[in-house]
Amino acid sequence: MSKKVGIVLAGCGVYDGSEIHEAVLTLLALDRSGAEVLMCAPNKEQAHVINHLTGDVMEESRNTLVESARIARGEITDIASVSATDFDALIFPGGFGAAKNLCNFAFEGTAMEVDSEVVRLVAETHAAQKPIGFICISPTIAAKLIPGVQLTLGAACEASEAAEAMGARHEVTAVTECVVDSKNKVVSTSAYMMGPWVAAVAQGIDALVEEVLSLS
Repeated sequence: MSKKVGIVLAGCGVYDGSEIHEAVLTLLALDRSGAEVLMCAPNKEQAHVINHLTGDVMEESRNTLVESARIARGEITDIASVSATDFDALIFPGGFGAAKNLCNFAFEGTAMEVDSEVVRLVAETHAAQKPIGFICISPTIAAKLIPGVQLTLGAACEASEAAEAMGARHEVTAVTECVVDSKNKVVSTSAYMMGPWVAAVAQGIDALVEEVLSLS
C-alpha cells in the first residue's frame, strides 16, 4: 500500500514563498517512490511580495494558499482542513516563505512565532509518531516546536546558531546529505542553504525523502 505524504507549502518563489526547485524535487522524489501527496498551505496573506527580478518589495498583497496552488497545479488544501490522520508523513520544503509565512523567523530570529495551524499540525504529527522532513531554512520550525531536536541547516551559520539557541542540536552536513533524528522521527537536509544548483540539492532531497518514507 502506497504511503501518503503531506507537503506544507508557503507560497511560490524563493524570496517570499516556497523555493520552487525544492518543492518540485520533493514531489518528484515522492512520485518516483510511489507515494501519494497531499499539498496544503495556510490560507492567509503573505508577509510581503518580492519582485524576484530585482529583489525589491512590491506594493501588493498575495495569498499564501493561492500562490502555493501554482506549484500544486491547483490540487491544494487549506492547512486548517488537514490533520495528521490524513497522511503517513509530513514534509516542509524551504524558501523564505517558510521563514516568513509559516513562521516569522526571518524577521524575529529566536523570538519567532509559528503559524498556529503549523503548530497544530506538527504537534499532531509528532504525537502520532509520524516522520517529519524539514528542508533548507524550515528546520528552524522544528527547532522551535520540537525540544532538543537533531537537525541540519548545512554549514555553521547564523541560522544554525539560532536553532541551537532554541534548543536544537545542529549537525554540519554537505548539501547531498541529510540528518535523521530517529527518536523524534525528524529528517532534515540543507538544500539551498548550501547547494550550488539543482543536481546537488536533488541528492539531499532524495536522501531525505528516502529516510522519511522508511520511518513512516
